[in-house]
Amino acid sequence: MADKNLEIVTTADGSKTIYNAEVGELYHSRNGALQESQHVFVNSGLHYFLAQNNAKEVSILEVGFGTGLNFLLSADVCTANNIALNYTGIEAYPLDAEMMAQTGYEQYTSATLWESYVTNYPQALANKVTLDAYGQLQIAHIKLMEFNTDERYDIIYFDAFASARQPEMWEQEAISHVITFLKPGGVFVTYAITGNLKRMLKALGLKIEKVPGAAGKREMLRGVLSVTNADLGAY
Repeated sequence: MADKNLEIVTTADGSKTIYNAEVGELYHSRNGALQESQHVFVNSGLHYFLAQNNAKEVSILEVGFGTGLNFLLSADVCTANNIALNYTGIEAYPLDAEMMAQTGYEQYTSATLWESYVTNYPQALANKVTLDAYGQLQIAHIKLMEFNTDERYDIIYFDAFASARQPEMWEQEAISHVITFLKPGGVFVTYAITGNLKRMLKALGLKIEKVPGAAGKREMLRGVLSVTNADLGAY
């Protein structure tokens, strides 16, 4: 049964997102769900990492899986470049399959990827699944601070609701927890940029930089976890 608090909304670039009335927030920017996902996460995160690394496989952890748009766009990029994708999303309140199907995201990805995604979405909420030639997907149906894994990731997409709506996701404890899952040399990207977030990431060993933001935002934040001598010995 569809959640009465959720409503499909069309954003400025014509792509759809979801409004969560309980939180009082959209899942993506009202200035364009598609352009935000492409700019902040795919271009500034995935493409940036691939440009720095001659990688044949890539692992991504997304905080706030939401509609799955970031996954779909990332899977298309990896497929086009023959890169094996291992993708984990953390989502405490996953959408049901009916709501997911109403996003219209099939027009932004290949038909076979979309079909594989919507078919396997329910199973991905319980276990890691392989989506045909598009890599592996698992959606951890759990709150961020309860998430744990031995895996370490090349890229973290931090796509939680804004701090005004979900302040606990942007506090020291949460950010520190997330960074423990990042490989040395790994990339952290988010649409937000605040002085407090910059200070926390620097203290956690990331080299940070301001990056031009998506439409409607002047800047966003990207960080790369420093590779120490000890890390070099371990890897």
